[in-house]
Amino acid sequence: MSGRKTINDFLSEDLIDITQLLILVLGQNKEQLYTYSNYELTNKELKRLDELIQQRQQGKPFAYLSGSQGFYHLDFKVSPATLIPRPETELLIDIAVELFNSNQKIHVLDLGTGSGVIAITLADKCPSWQLSATDKSNDALKIAKLNTTRKIDFYCGNWFEALPNKKFDLIISNPPYIAENDPHLENLKHEPIEALISGKDGLDDISEIIKHAPQNLNPGGYILLEHGYNQKIEITKLLENSFTNIKTYKDYNSVDRAILAQYL
Repeated sequence: MSGRKTINDFLSEDLIDITQLLILVLGQNKEQLYTYSNYELTNKELKRLDELIQQRQQGKPFAYLSGSQGFYHLDFKVSPATLIPRPETELLIDIAVELFNSNQKIHVLDLGTGSGVIAITLADKCPSWQLSATDKSNDALKIAKLNTTRKIDFYCGNWFEALPNKKFDLIISNPPYIAENDPHLENLKHEPIEALISGKDGLDDISEIIKHAPQNLNPGGYILLEHGYNQKIEITKLLENSFTNIKTYKDYNSVDRAILAQYL
């Protein structure tokens, strides 16, 4: 007996995400872990697993440890330069694909694309749509380009600044919308702060997008925004100056999460 720890030894311990961490280190699926539960990890595997366990216990999200995260029907590379895609944001995809026929040749802009999940998912589901995406972080755009499987025009700059003189049929965004003193930020400390915080009330970036969206939209075009749980009323007021047909949406947890408006 070598005395080294087996898969089963780790599975028996109450460690956060231990099954997923074992899968990551050993390159096996869950079924294989249980089939070969008596397998003794090598010193190299033990060292790598111990490093991952420590990072996870310190709060580093599993998606950053694995380097990927599922979103809608695809898997995406992620890094600490990008937010981790969340199920709530999938709501934006559902709303967008209901607005237009997937075969229409429309122009869509994803503002603050991060790892590219919104633009890339829409491009995959609606190949006739022409997608553009912006982000002010070059590091985030590098990840988005790695994730891209179809043609998307990427621009580096803050919101609309980097765009050519071009108008769109749909502007979609999951912008920063957390207030700078929000207690939830403690649970998000491993993610890029600039992609989360937006002023004292969390509305600085949303206000900026709404202000400049009309000059970047075709008549009849739409703006679709993800927002915080308590921001629906304020955002509706901001939209009423230039937009009509305002609709609000709740996410899968029945929390106010998205707002759609049309520019006429």
